[in-house]
Amino acid sequence: MKELSAKIAAWLYGVALRIRHMLFDFNILKSVEFEIPIICVGNINIGGTGKTPTVEMLVEHYSQSYNVAVLSRGYGRVTKGYRVVETTDYYRNVGDEPLQIKRKFPNVKVIVCERRVEGVRRILEEFPDVNMVIMDDGFQHRYIKPLVNIVIADANRPVYRDHLYPQGNLRDTLSSLHRAHLFVVTKCPDDIKPIYMREYRMYLIEKPSQELFFTRMQVSQPCPIFAGVENTVEAGAKVIAMSGIGNNLAFQQGLASRYEVVETLAFDDHHAYRKSDLVEMERLLAKYPDAVIMTTEKDAVKLVNSNAIPDEVRSKLFYECITLRFLAEGRDELFARIDKEIKNMNNEKHIKGL
Repeated sequence: MKELSAKIAAWLYGVALRIRHMLFDFNILKSVEFEIPIICVGNINIGGTGKTPTVEMLVEHYSQSYNVAVLSRGYGRVTKGYRVVETTDYYRNVGDEPLQIKRKFPNVKVIVCERRVEGVRRILEEFPDVNMVIMDDGFQHRYIKPLVNIVIADANRPVYRDHLYPQGNLRDTLSSLHRAHLFVVTKCPDDIKPIYMREYRMYLIEKPSQELFFTRMQVSQPCPIFAGVENTVEAGAKVIAMSGIGNNLAFQQGLASRYEVVETLAFDDHHAYRKSDLVEMERLLAKYPDAVIMTTEKDAVKLVNSNAIPDEVRSKLFYECITLRFLAEGRDELFARIDKEIKNMNNEKHIKGL
């Protein structure tokens, strides 16, 4: 009965999604185009696929030649409306992912606004030197028509084998993928088999103009969350895996390949840490005195400004940074494709201006 209810709910959800897409396709609901390049990074999965590392890669690359702004909804924040993110912000006011990006790129404008059109317009009014916007998690937000739509797919959770929520973990229809310009498949094993790469191309690529890239997650040397901690974490060390992200299992499995995971603390995505969580950290560290707590960079930004964390816990809190590593020469090809779209956009503007 529960399975049947999920199927019915997923079918109704799919009908609503298709009607909404049809309203945009027939221009009944309007999509706004802007005079500057807007690069959208999104997905159709519920849960973490690797959007934030992709956004950070784009910011790192394009901030060298453009005045970049990042626009996010700021999921999980308690505030509403347009807000400029500062490095000193409390994550509950701006969202954990926007704060992570701002702390990593303090000279880049990071904005949260659930109304994306309003967000871009205010960015251009308040920061007229901005000449590129990277929109985080905006694939479903069709009120903006981006220059480039990048869709992130998790190699461990193929979207073409999934179903719409609540029957599965898709928040949009597979048919919506025709709007993507580029696909980035994340979390691939180093020895990914050609048959799986062909399978992804077969199911995701619908148009000759679409391109597909394969990447793996590259993990940095662990960093202490709090300044002044000089300890390092060696390979094989005992760790307590703690995370509040969209795919905790993938994080735990990654740690298990590098360390001895003695316990796990898994929370929902965008989890707000409470006193009871600190008590549990203390308990586990007392149980495993030679272990450290290893968490994610997204979780680290939630903990770093907390004054409630005891010193003995602070000294044992570490996090790993994640970056994308492209298989083959994909990184250069991806940026070349985006640059080509920007060049075409500028040529069209020049022609219209003649």
